[in-house]
Amino acid sequence: MENGDIPENANEHCPGPQSESAGKSDSCAGCPNQEACATAPKGPDPDLVAIAERMSTVKHKILVLSGKGGVGKSTFSAQLSFALAGMDHQVGLMDIDICGPSMPKMLGLEGHEIHQSNLGWSPVYVEENLGVMSIGFMLPNSDEAVVWRGPRKNALIKQFLKDVYWRDIDYLVVDAPPGTSDEHISIVQYLQATGIDGAIIVTTPQEVSLIDVRKEVSFCKKVGVPVLGVVENMSGLSQPLADVKFMEIGSSVDVTQDVISCLRENAPELLNVLACSEVFDSSGGGAERMCREMGVPFLGKVPLDPQLCKAAEQGKSCFEGNNKCSVSAPALKSIIQKVLASMTE
Repeated sequence: MENGDIPENANEHCPGPQSESAGKSDSCAGCPNQEACATAPKGPDPDLVAIAERMSTVKHKILVLSGKGGVGKSTFSAQLSFALAGMDHQVGLMDIDICGPSMPKMLGLEGHEIHQSNLGWSPVYVEENLGVMSIGFMLPNSDEAVVWRGPRKNALIKQFLKDVYWRDIDYLVVDAPPGTSDEHISIVQYLQATGIDGAIIVTTPQEVSLIDVRKEVSFCKKVGVPVLGVVENMSGLSQPLADVKFMEIGSSVDVTQDVISCLRENAPELLNVLACSEVFDSSGGGAERMCREMGVPFLGKVPLDPQLCKAAEQGKSCFEGNNKCSVSAPALKSIIQKVLASMTE
């Protein structure tokens, strides 16, 4: 979207999102974009030059978005970053979910602080080739609420882009909050001149999520950010039968050991099968149908995997060591390979 472009859903006589009267004039009353336009930066921004200089050492920039909260977007961002680092790429992960920063927890970095050098702010490193920046490192404690209006959020995002010394990196993954508001407008505006490879949009299968995800796809199209694809997360619960907990119907009596003993004695081969069930209603066709209707790539499905949930809670990669997730890791790896292939076409 060029600086002067007017959103398709704007009111008649819209002054334009870059006008000094954007969001404030009489013609803005009742417009769905009023608050975003009123708080977004206006006119030529001298800091964009500094951002362009910082971003000149970043080869690829990927936004991870979702229209709906609670769909596992941050889990996907964290595991995408782990996977890229595991391929020996130099990776940066920037958490711009100002009010709900999850990355310190999901990358095992709770309690760490940001340090400053003569080159700028230094990211907190999980590994030598995976650095993270989040407001979570700046809070006095993890329970501290961030009660900020749009302009202050925008200023911190700008600071993350122009003041953080990322070094020469192959991928910058940006984990954004749900929705299409201040943070999203700002990150696109600040990075647009430096080039954004595209956005990965995360959803769950049910229509209540897809309603908002369609808006996210629409947002990307309006602002000119390519949609690398949509991931259907939590696509059915899948886990080895041996890990399932069994209860008597109508009571809270745990009969897991009895069931497992019976299976081990009478049908041991069943202990190696996966138990799967649909948690969310996907009768409407899920993300795959939505992608066909909206003309964007469908990247694949990731099952709701208790092992992946545990890896996220522990701040570990789901691809390696004792935390390797037998169900979700192959699905995630396939999706990530599709994303990388599309970026080299």
